[in-house]
Amino acid sequence: MRKALFALGALFAAITPAKAQDDPAAFYKGKVVRLVVGVGVGSGYDINARLLARYLPKYIPGNPSVIVQNQPGAGSLTMTNQLYAAGPFDGTLIGASFNGLPTTPLLQPTGARFEATKINWIGSTNRETQASYVWHTAPIKTFADVKTTETIIGAQAPGSTQYDYPVLANALFGTKFKVITGYSATPNIHLAMERGEVHGTWANWSTLKAIASDWITEKKIRMIAQWALRKHPELPDVPLILDQAKTESDKQALQLALARLEFGRPFFMPPNVPADRVNAIRRAFDATMKDKEFLAEADKLKIEVDPLTGEQVAALIVDIYKTPAATVERVRAAMAPK
Repeated sequence: MRKALFALGALFAAITPAKAQDDPAAFYKGKVVRLVVGVGVGSGYDINARLLARYLPKYIPGNPSVIVQNQPGAGSLTMTNQLYAAGPFDGTLIGASFNGLPTTPLLQPTGARFEATKINWIGSTNRETQASYVWHTAPIKTFADVKTTETIIGAQAPGSTQYDYPVLANALFGTKFKVITGYSATPNIHLAMERGEVHGTWANWSTLKAIASDWITEKKIRMIAQWALRKHPELPDVPLILDQAKTESDKQALQLALARLEFGRPFFMPPNVPADRVNAIRRAFDATMKDKEFLAEADKLKIEVDPLTGEQVAALIVDIYKTPAATVERVRAAMAPK
């Protein structure tokens, strides 16, 4: 009997540490979670990620610290490829990427070394509307003017909307956008606009309000189009790019390109992270999106909050990967780096 009790006790002793190890609160207690932003410091994505990092630890079981690091490069591809391949895969790493990142394997397959449907999507802080805008001294005043006048656009890299959308417009509508890449973040492009190096750029409307609200109020920039599946209520007089589509083929191409804006600020974890830890971070993200202090600070920073859960982002991505091959090929060819 004693031997049986001893064996049973040893079995419980072996099981208990394993359960403790599997418990998210036990795992995360005392840990540091890195939130790696695939865009430069000072960008709208960076501001958004740092805001999330200040409130997320309150809702993660075990209350770990969350620190933000920046790893810009190749439209967030550098960061995502590395996280996907090398991890760590234990739940201590979160990525924050350009919204175009989930469609990169479709549209830039040679550069993407990851499968978007295998990534653990944590959620998105908001849907986005992209504004295309130029400096007030630029030689064009409307989107139609770009069909006859070369307009120089500053961009970070292929894969970012700052590159992809103007080159797609050139292919679909015959515009004359000339895209200059290599800028590390939107604030650097803004400096180039002030110096006259470029005429304009693309940015999320929420980003523009957060980092250049004075430009809007002082009319230092002209909005020439908004890129979204629906008009933003704050931009009723800015033309919607979908209205420029004259054929069903053009409309399908735009819808694929614009789909990324529905998950405007995506956060993710690498594949193969234990499911209970993914779920813990997802639910912490959801709770943060309802935190009154978080929402108040977001409002102060002019950051829009219109969240999607990780499950909703994942479902959207599955749908995107059902796009007809001919449409994918057309958009891919238009956005291919020239």
